[in-house]
Amino acid sequence: MCLATSGHDAEDERGSIAVARYMFQASYTMEALAALVSNPQDRSVAARALLQQLGAQLESFDYCLGDYDVVAIYTASDDTAATAVALAICAAGHLTSFKTTKLIPPAEFQAAAKRANAAPFRGPTRG
Repeated sequence: MCLATSGHDAEDERGSIAVARYMFQASYTMEALAALVSNPQDRSVAARALLQQLGAQLESFDYCLGDYDVVAIYTASDDTAATAVALAICAAGHLTSFKTTKLIPPAEFQAAAKRANAAPFRGPTRG
């Protein structure tokens, strides 16, 4: 399980707490998939309710083909809330894998790139 672990989110210029965006990706167990086939249900409803209970907001929830069965995007006030989301979902025991990724807006990425440019780093060289 990969959880976001950075520090606290900063206040924006208006003084309100900035919310961060996160993506979770999950793979169901064979038993969970069998249950979804025998009793089709919209798991986004349960995900939305859980996230709201933990102070987060679901933006999107989609099933997918590939390494994961589900991908969802949500907002949360901080990494602690995102970690609580991951722990609550995983505690149900119906997943074989789960991954949380903190998403970085373009403006924040550009600010980081400018900061990195001011501190160049040289990798190892062959001697």
